[in-house]
Amino acid sequence: QAQLLESGGGQVQAGGSLRLSCAASLRTFSTYTMGWFRQAPGKEREFVAGVSNTDGKTWYTGSVKGRFAISRDNAKNTLYLEMSSLKPEDTAVYTCAARRGSTILGPYDYFGQGTQVTVSS
Repeated sequence: QAQLLESGGGQVQAGGSLRLSCAASLRTFSTYTMGWFRQAPGKEREFVAGVSNTDGKTWYTGSVKGRFAISRDNAKNTLYLEMSSLKPEDTAVYTCAARRGSTILGPYDYFGQGTQVTVSS
C-alpha cells in the first residue's frame, strides 16, 4: 500500500515562504510522476504543480508560476514544493499525489492526507 506523508505546512505572513515535503513509501518512487494539489475552503481541489518521472519536466498552474518550485529527490523518495511570495489566496490544504506514467496532467493514483498552509495578510 502506497503512503504519502506531507510536512512543512504552517502559518506565514503574506510575502513569506514555506517548503513542503512529501515522503513517499513507493517501492519505485522514481517511476512515478508526482504532483501537488491544493484545496481551499469552499473550493474544488486544484492541481498546482507536477514533475514527471522521466526528464524532470515540470508544470505549474498559472497563479503560482514564478513563485512556486516543485522538485524531487529520488534517492530520498521525497517530493518538495518551495513556495515563495505567498499570498492569502494560497491558503489551502496542500496534498501530494503520485501517478504511474510520465504524463503530468492526468488522473493521479495515490494521495496523501494533506498539510495546511495559511497565509495571513
